[in-house]
Amino acid sequence: MAFTLPALPYAANALEPHIDARTMEIHHGKHHNAYVTNLNNALAGKPEESQSIEEICKNISKFPMPVRNNGGGHYNHSLFWTIMAPNAGGAPKGSLADAINSAFGTFDEFKTKFNTAATGRFGSGWAWLIKDSSGKLAITSTPNQDNPLMDVAEVKGTPILGLDVWEHAYYLNYQNRRPDYCTAWWNVVNWNEVAKRFA
Repeated sequence: MAFTLPALPYAANALEPHIDARTMEIHHGKHHNAYVTNLNNALAGKPEESQSIEEICKNISKFPMPVRNNGGGHYNHSLFWTIMAPNAGGAPKGSLADAINSAFGTFDEFKTKFNTAATGRFGSGWAWLIKDSSGKLAITSTPNQDNPLMDVAEVKGTPILGLDVWEHAYYLNYQNRRPDYCTAWWNVVNWNEVAKRFA
């Protein structure tokens, strides 16, 4: 099997009260696990199964839809778990903070724009903070399990922060209140990890 489910870097209940343990257990153990299983099945016996998930995403237009959906699901969630942490939140520091201020005005303006991208995504998808090919930061959103690494993305770049706005990410705790989930999520953003990705 080419791809495996990464372990959560913290306990399932570590992000409470912002993200509840039951949601984390289902989201990681069921949803992400299914993406990994389905991706491995879709690539089984093909030469591409030895490629990295990043390589697959960058050339996703060459693959059938099951690889796009499940490969994106695996990449997106693998990033998502790492950019959250208990006792996190606050604001970024250093060069990342400078880049955010330069691109968006202030940290609060950045959060407002990011929340707009997250709440404005109709149906299922993701909101992203990306670093583009020139090194500038931009906010974008993708449908379903697409991401900005993919050659089919409207806005391309390297994701350094991503928020899952599929209902499975929040429905047990927040029901239809996606804006409340988006607001609460800032309390668990691991800015140290985001800064590493930015660097």
